Amino acid sequence: MQTRLLGKTDMNITPLGLGAWAMGGAGWAASWGPQDDEESIRTIQRALDLGINWIDTAAVYGLGHSEEIVGRAIKGSAKKPYVFTKCSLVWDEHGVIHNVLKAQSIRREVEASLKRLGVDVIDLYQIHWPNPDPDIEEGWKTLAQLKQEGKVRAIGASNFTVEQMKRAQKVAPIDTLQPSYSLIHREIEKDILPFCQQNDIGVIVYSPMASGLLSGTMSRERIEKLPDDDWRKRDADFQEPRLTRNLELQNVLNDIGFLHNVPGGVVAVSWTLQNPAVTAAIVGARHPAQIEDMVAAAEFRLTSMEMDQVSSFLQAHV
Repeated sequence: MQTRLLGKTDMNITPLGLGAWAMGGAGWAASWGPQDDEESIRTIQRALDLGINWIDTAAVYGLGHSEEIVGRAIKGSAKKPYVFTKCSLVWDEHGVIHNVLKAQSIRREVEASLKRLGVDVIDLYQIHWPNPDPDIEEGWKTLAQLKQEGKVRAIGASNFTVEQMKRAQKVAPIDTLQPSYSLIHREIEKDILPFCQQNDIGVIVYSPMASGLLSGTMSRERIEKLPDDDWRKRDADFQEPRLTRNLELQNVLNDIGFLHNVPGGVVAVSWTLQNPAVTAAIVGARHPAQIEDMVAAAEFRLTSMEMDQVSSFLQAHV
């Protein structure tokens, strides 16, 4: 699998990274429902076998559980992936999540993440959400200090606006940005992606299949059967009036994929990777077969005619 240099870092990463959000399991606010830990570990190991060389997780996923699973999966592995994680979302003894960007809190978080992951250095440490907004500078200064101290190799922002990135840049350079980007959510095309290109900020996008809506296997029946604690049950993209349009878009991607013998999800992910500002995309998987189906997106490219076909649909179905 080809690799790409991630912004101003020294890391060459594969176009696809494995996302470990759902591997956090059930019992927290943004859960994807129950998940078998051994299945998660097999999925991580299969992704590494297929050539993927980085994993994205966060402390808050499963309230620490996702990081623990990633740590178990890579312990003793001959293939050592880059490990990316995030801070700024902390939880109390009742599992209630709060946004915190204070220096002391971030320092506690990084130590806890290092322990759960079982690593000496975190390859990319990211502020998960830029909240509270007044504390962005304090949080970013802390990440820059952690980088100088050698606890993290690179520092990144997630879900930042251009204005927030400019504020952070006054404190220390931004290595990477992690925004949401898909055929359903294209908001970052207007100013965020051009800003990253101009400033040599590596971009790793999350939810390129719109949280499974464009996976090629989504249906009304499947949505109805999602566990009650799956956060997608409450998401507007999975409800009318948006749902009909989103499933029709999935059908367009499936038609394109059929001609190349790949799932519609491969087409959806590849579409994001064809934007020159995007370095790589995070693909979530809960079973080895899912990552096996998606790995083709690393090399798949839509033709100009197929790109026009997708654009025509988007223009006709705003």
